[in-house]
Amino acid sequence: MKNKLILVSVFFLMTFVTHVVAQDWPQYLGPDRNSTSNQKNILRSWPESGPEVLWSVNVGIGYGGPVVKDGKVYILDRNDEVGDLMRCFDLNTGNELWKFEYDAAGSVMFPGSRSVPAIDGNHVYSCGPYGDLYCIDINSNKAVWNVNVWTDFGGDPGNAETDDSDGGRGGFGGRGNFPIWAISQCPLVYGDLLVIASQAPDAGVVAYNKTSGEIVWKTPNLGNETYVSPSIVKIDGADHIVMVISSTNPIGRSELPQTLGKVVGIEPLTGIILWEYDQWNCHISVPSAVDAGNNKVLVVGGYELGATMIQVEKQPDGKFITQELFTTEEFGDQTKPPLLIDGYFYAQYGTNSRRDGLTCMNMDGEVMWKTKRDPAFNKGSMILADGLILATDGAKKLYLIEPDTSGFKPLASVELLGEPKKQAEGIAARVGGSTQNWAPMALADGKLLIRDQNRMMCLKVTE
Repeated sequence: MKNKLILVSVFFLMTFVTHVVAQDWPQYLGPDRNSTSNQKNILRSWPESGPEVLWSVNVGIGYGGPVVKDGKVYILDRNDEVGDLMRCFDLNTGNELWKFEYDAAGSVMFPGSRSVPAIDGNHVYSCGPYGDLYCIDINSNKAVWNVNVWTDFGGDPGNAETDDSDGGRGGFGGRGNFPIWAISQCPLVYGDLLVIASQAPDAGVVAYNKTSGEIVWKTPNLGNETYVSPSIVKIDGADHIVMVISSTNPIGRSELPQTLGKVVGIEPLTGIILWEYDQWNCHISVPSAVDAGNNKVLVVGGYELGATMIQVEKQPDGKFITQELFTTEEFGDQTKPPLLIDGYFYAQYGTNSRRDGLTCMNMDGEVMWKTKRDPAFNKGSMILADGLILATDGAKKLYLIEPDTSGFKPLASVELLGEPKKQAEGIAARVGGSTQNWAPMALADGKLLIRDQNRMMCLKVTE
């Protein structure tokens, strides 16, 4: 009897350990939507050739990253001439298990995929660049429900045929009110809800019943177009959905009133707007808000406009107020929210005119160090795991970095990412370079999933 108890105990212990080590990566930025993994035994050195590449598959051009659940990889791929493709692969072998595709042809500047899916239970959710939100059953590989988060709420279809009056500049003109760089929403599953930012004329943030697709609540339009996905921030121990809204784009939307952007806190179950900060100055906001702890919210952007720290306070009457703690132009990130590690933020601050590289900042807005162009980091992806940072530089290299507030401490690097099949043209080539490897990575079961403009690769990064 004693031996049976020991075996049962060992079984449950092994099950627990396996669950911890093999944690899935079910949504944008990982389990807690903060680019952090509990993966252990990360390799602390690499051979000259880098981590072992277990497999590689072809993908279309774009910026959409993968998610992982139960040994399967899901990615929303795209063919601009046809539409969107949800593809499912075996995590261990890279074999494609199934795909689901639908028509959504069209192209904008920086063409290709945008979104990272979310997987919950037997369903995977994704939003294409033209607003097509799909719930797909991962067992039948068929759509359960689908809506359009943009045209359903009064938005002009961005994939409609246009003339060349805008000089071939893609999203600048010719598409009505459609966002200049298309819709870049990464869905958020919250309990029974699927939450996404529409930002169409007749809606701001929208919550759907994740099973049926019925609208549970929606906010009014919150302002200018934004490329930010919702995040969750704890305020006085309660969850608030936080959305960041851009200031007016002075070039792409010069005909509109030039207004500042907003940071908005929303009650998750009702859609009630709880608080608002209305002095955010970044005309193309992409990174989600960061929970900085102690009722603080950090918002970052590119275009030399930096970062703002906001304090949210609950008043005796139950209402909330916001206070700006600091704004700095010395720290930011154009495409991803910063990593928060032991009270310090790490971000890749590369913009159109600024190359500050990987940058470290404390809670008070003091910058500790910058790599600038040596080495350069610009719009890459980062994951914190086992006390180390795995980071792409936005171009061709993958880095292994030890976070340290005294300076940049790389442990290893390798040139792994490649050139795109199709070279960027026009403004995309001028400001994005030739590779534009900006997609978020994923880490699950000791395997790092990383993509460039040709391939998605699976790397073994644990001992």
